[in-house]
Amino acid sequence: MKTTQLKNYKKTYKNKKIILRFLWQLINILFFKTSFPFSNKFKKIILKTFGAKIGKNVIIKPNVNIKFPWNLIIGDNIWIGETVWIDNLAKVIIEDNVCISQGAMLLTGSHNYKKSTFDLITGEIKIKSGVWICAKAIVCPNVTCETHSILSVGSIATKDLEAFMIYQGNPAIIKRKREINE
Repeated sequence: MKTTQLKNYKKTYKNKKIILRFLWQLINILFFKTSFPFSNKFKKIILKTFGAKIGKNVIIKPNVNIKFPWNLIIGDNIWIGETVWIDNLAKVIIEDNVCISQGAMLLTGSHNYKKSTFDLITGEIKIKSGVWICAKAIVCPNVTCETHSILSVGSIATKDLEAFMIYQGNPAIIKRKREINE
C-alpha cells in the first residue's frame, strides 16, 4: 500500500517573486494582521499597491489575513470583519454589498490526498452581490456564492450556493429562502 510522502511535495501554484512575497508578508503582519485599527483608506492604498482591485467604501477590520493581494478583487460597500482569513492562492472575487463576518475563511487551496506527493489543488472563489458569509463560516475552493445567499455561522460551503438561499451545516445545505422585506 502506498503512503503519503511529503518530502516529495512540490509547490504547484504560480506565484510572484520571492522578494515581493516576503515584502507583502511583512506589510500584512504590520498593517493587517494587527489589532491596531489602521484606517481603511490606508489599507486600500496598500492593497492596491500590491495589485488588488478595491472598490469604494470597503471596511477591513483589524487582524485580517490576506495571502496574496494580487489575487484579490473587491467591489463596493464591503465589510470584512476581524480575524477573516483570505487564503487566496487563486483569485478571490468579492462583488458589491458583501459582508464577510469575523473569523470567516475563504480558502482557495486544498491537497490531492490520492497522490503520495499530496499535490496542491487551487480554485477560485466568487462571492456575488449581497452575500453574507457569517462568523466562522468557511468557503472552499471552486465555490461561487450566488447573489444574496447566506452561509450561516460555522457552516462550510463545499459546493456553489444558490441565489437568495440560506445555508447551514457541514457541508452546508439549504435551510430556507432569504427574503428581504425593506
